[in-house]
Amino acid sequence: MSFAQLELEVTEGRVDTVLVCLVDMQGRLMGKRFHAQTFIDHAHKETHCCNYLLATDLEMATPDGYAATSWRKGYGDYVMAPDLSTLRPMPWLEGTVMVLSDILDHDTHAPVPHAPREVLKRQIARLDALGFAPMMATELEFFLFERSYDEIRKSGYRDLAPISGYNEDYHILQTTKEEAVMRPVRNHLYAAGIPVENSKGEAEAGQEELNIRYAGALACADHHTIAKHAVKEIAWAKGRAASFLPKWHHAKVGSASHIHLSLWEGDRPAFFDASAPQGMSELMRRFCAGLIAYAPDCTFFLAPYVNSYKRFVKGSFAPTKSVWSIDNRTAGFRLCGEGTKAVRMECRIGGSDLNPYLAQAALLAAGIKGLEDELELAPPTKGDVYEDTAANEIPRTLRHATETLRSSAMLREAMGDAVIDHYTRCAEWEQEAFDSVVTDWEVARGFERA
Repeated sequence: MSFAQLELEVTEGRVDTVLVCLVDMQGRLMGKRFHAQTFIDHAHKETHCCNYLLATDLEMATPDGYAATSWRKGYGDYVMAPDLSTLRPMPWLEGTVMVLSDILDHDTHAPVPHAPREVLKRQIARLDALGFAPMMATELEFFLFERSYDEIRKSGYRDLAPISGYNEDYHILQTTKEEAVMRPVRNHLYAAGIPVENSKGEAEAGQEELNIRYAGALACADHHTIAKHAVKEIAWAKGRAASFLPKWHHAKVGSASHIHLSLWEGDRPAFFDASAPQGMSELMRRFCAGLIAYAPDCTFFLAPYVNSYKRFVKGSFAPTKSVWSIDNRTAGFRLCGEGTKAVRMECRIGGSDLNPYLAQAALLAAGIKGLEDELELAPPTKGDVYEDTAANEIPRTLRHATETLRSSAMLREAMGDAVIDHYTRCAEWEQEAFDSVVTDWEVARGFERA
């Protein structure tokens, strides 16, 4: 939606609310609801928010240890600068449009370096300087549950019941029963300018997948974030709950967010070389060698919570090894579109809880390092990668991923020490919060028998 179109919609009474949003560290939309005329008159230039929004956890707690902001510094303001190119209707909310904002320092108006959109923009700029544009796509997997968020929360998140009773992978009959949620998800997002391709049942009871057409890296992350938000709001409106928790039950398949990526040079796919094996250009081979070499460094950005690591189980389609293979879903990286102009690499490590801006930025940084160092791509792995004892493991716990992030010279060079220190503290706090809690499992296991 153009600004002029918004002015017309407001004048004619079809729009009365503008959501001015930022993306927080967890990949969620935060912000304010403006009266549409106020937004048009002046708030389209800038508004303000508390800088604690980029230093909280999922519970909106304010942990110490962040250099950027703290109680000692008084939790001042950031500037929210609406990116009017992201202005779009939210058809599932009456009379409402939204816009994403970039986050600026309140005094200097310089971009805040650890803001997720800025982290991704920096890697896009690095590729632009090399003459390339990253094209990316993400898959969104999630579960739909019978009851509403409020009902589930009041029950203490016990006795969770998915909306369906059996594995619905590609299952048309079962997903027909879920169309009360999924049909408006597809149609409303498409009307909002999100290029939805399809939805499908995934490999568990109540599990859905939403696929969005590839786009430039920043647009891809924007689409992912808005779509995830929409799924939750539409499910809520229908009296259901949608969860992007990667592993809600130990006996159930987890939810992923696979990331597809390639580089383009103008209107030409730079990853494609018709004369090369698998159609993979030398550029692609070096870029992908970087992805694989530095996958451990990137793992926190692909799996940011304690629960994220519960996905990594043998035989679950969630990878445990940092290798690539050709159209093989047991590997951390899967070559797709072999021998065609659509040749690309799919990273299968990320969970449904990832922040797409940070995950995409980390992968691009790894690929750029592969280009800079002219890394050689090892031959593809074949067969069951879970059984490949020679393949490099990705971190299997948040603790391991945190230490790998902390010591990553590649990411410090690509993103800056301050950014890596900021997100290392984020990872530390998640582990500290978990470690302080006595779980139901511990009580049931040891209450009588210990």
